[in-house]
Amino acid sequence: MGMIGGGIGAFIGGVHRIAAAMDNQIELVCGAFSSSAEKSIQSGIALGLPQNRCYGSFEEMIQKESQLDEDERMDFVAIVTPNHMHFAPAKMALENGFHVICDKPVTFNLDEAYELKKIIEKQKLIFALTHNYTGYPMVKQAKAMIANGDFGKIRKAIVEYSQGWLATKLEDTNQKQAAWRSDPKRSGAAGAMGDIGTHAENLLEYISGQQITSLCSDLTSFVEGRLLDDDGSVLLRMSEGAKGVLIASQIMAGEENNLKIKVFGEKGGLEWQQMKPNSLVVKWLDQPQQEYRTGVGNQYPQALAAARIPAGHPEGYLEAFANIYKEFATAVTDFKNNELKENYDFPNIDDGIRGMVFIDKVVDSSEQGSIWVEL
Repeated sequence: MGMIGGGIGAFIGGVHRIAAAMDNQIELVCGAFSSSAEKSIQSGIALGLPQNRCYGSFEEMIQKESQLDEDERMDFVAIVTPNHMHFAPAKMALENGFHVICDKPVTFNLDEAYELKKIIEKQKLIFALTHNYTGYPMVKQAKAMIANGDFGKIRKAIVEYSQGWLATKLEDTNQKQAAWRSDPKRSGAAGAMGDIGTHAENLLEYISGQQITSLCSDLTSFVEGRLLDDDGSVLLRMSEGAKGVLIASQIMAGEENNLKIKVFGEKGGLEWQQMKPNSLVVKWLDQPQQEYRTGVGNQYPQALAAARIPAGHPEGYLEAFANIYKEFATAVTDFKNNELKENYDFPNIDDGIRGMVFIDKVVDSSEQGSIWVEL
């Protein structure tokens, strides 16, 4: 793995490195860790890389790595930069023959996402998007139960992603994460909806097996002077008839990282919370409520395969993130062995495009006075 972004002071880069290393299938061999060449090289050396594999820019990294022997150069690029810096390195990496795994949202805008898909299809390379919440064992159990028809026809879905860290104008304090996420030139058309709303959208479509077909949204910037939304509510209509509600907010004072989802069908429903990830609550129309636990009892194979350690030992955010990397590494290995399969269980460019369409339509609906718009 070669990494772009994620240098000294970055949050998500460390998460990616831990997740990538967890199953001993991936080794970090090089990086361009910052837009500052000096900081990039310092970051790489601090991570134990040889100085000749610590690059001053992503252009230099991709160019020089592509000139190395196949058994020495990186196999893929991990992009962990702010949103506006996703497309250019992904494009260059793919055009030079490297697979790509990228943080979400996939690009700065929808046009870039469509162009990136064309490049992926032309190069016939592997692209993954780290919507990491799909990696939890109990999320996979929920998806499998719905796909198997355990609850009958799905009628209602409610997904909420609540945070409180932007309840004040934190971006004015030079806090790095707040500064770029609230800047339209780096974040894109949406704030909270782009940052965490896309996670909620992706999780809903992943678990329910249905796509959002139309929506009606109401976005707000509660903190005075903030340029992008910090709160939003969205009504949803789904592809197989279900109705839904999506809430994404970063001004719910006191909330930590409270992503939760409820899905209900004719026979019952389920509830999962990211802050209690090892439990899946299942509710039945005519039976007592049940609680599934990671690694315990008779579960669907997808859920059991996503767990690593004996039941009762909590598995959480890092392990879920690692499941994305593990499946991606399997696909890259299969590619190298000419054994690539049709489908792998990680978010891809189409999921990324869904997220960008969602952002555009949420913003469009709200700006037009909260009207219904088609996706």
